[in-house]
Amino acid sequence: MPFPYADQPRAKVRPAVVVSSAKLSDATGMYYVAMITNAARVPWAGDVPVSDIATAGLPIPSVVRTAKIATIYEQALIRALGALPKQDRTRVSVACKNFLAFRSTEAP
Repeated sequence: MPFPYADQPRAKVRPAVVVSSAKLSDATGMYYVAMITNAARVPWAGDVPVSDIATAGLPIPSVVRTAKIATIYEQALIRALGALPKQDRTRVSVACKNFLAFRSTEAP
């Protein structure tokens, strides 16, 4: 998907993981996605290593960069590469929640 950058006027096509629930996409046609990047890059707080790159459909060791989340429309999604193992999904969820100010799961 074309991932937007906060410090650049252009987007770069790169892998990402959907971190929003179906409630968001059903209501708006949008998704929250977290960037996936090369594990060899300088680590950031909140990075979650992908434990099984083959299952995730990634060519190299990678991390989910939970500090970089974007909102995108469904038509920006290019294709599914694979899936994160359950333990990685749990770690991504926890890391995302640690960066958010609101932690309640109850509807207003």
